[in-house]
Amino acid sequence: MPQFTVNARRLDPYKNFKFRVRWGEGSYVAGISKVSGLKRTTEVVRHRDGGDESSSRKSPGRTEFDAITLERGVTHDTDFEQWANKVWDYRNAQRPYGDDAKEMSLADFRKDILIDVFNEAGQKVLSYKVYRCWVSEYQALSDLDANANAVAIQHIKLENEGWERDLEIPEPNEPSFSDPASSP
Repeated sequence: MPQFTVNARRLDPYKNFKFRVRWGEGSYVAGISKVSGLKRTTEVVRHRDGGDESSSRKSPGRTEFDAITLERGVTHDTDFEQWANKVWDYRNAQRPYGDDAKEMSLADFRKDILIDVFNEAGQKVLSYKVYRCWVSEYQALSDLDANANAVAIQHIKLENEGWERDLEIPEPNEPSFSDPASSP
């Protein structure tokens, strides 16, 4: 049985190196080079009646969603820093309590994000909605090493309250072309 309905001759699963991240329905985040996996775990609740055999029964309990890490090269774009500062901002935390104290931006520290996956031709094939994310860890700058030959990386760790696949993203018709093009 084919694994793809529109492109039944396709045998290869989608690759993991073509993706983009969006803040909600807004713009794509600049320069994301790595996104950790989407994982959820449901706890097992064990129970038994006193008259049951020695073995226990199992049923599903609470479901937890693992944090997601986004990484990108350091640039002058301040999106990561601005979002991280909504949870805690050094400058605002130093103010005395009262009307001017703004240690945390309660109104907008959470965001929904979308993770879009593309095939080798650049067509969107999958999209996941991740709900109520907030920054629990922010690394502004990776280790600096004068003997290294690498890009400086920053990352944010996003706590979230769940995710789901956007089932409205259809499987696209994959293109075909000839190079050089045949003459008429």
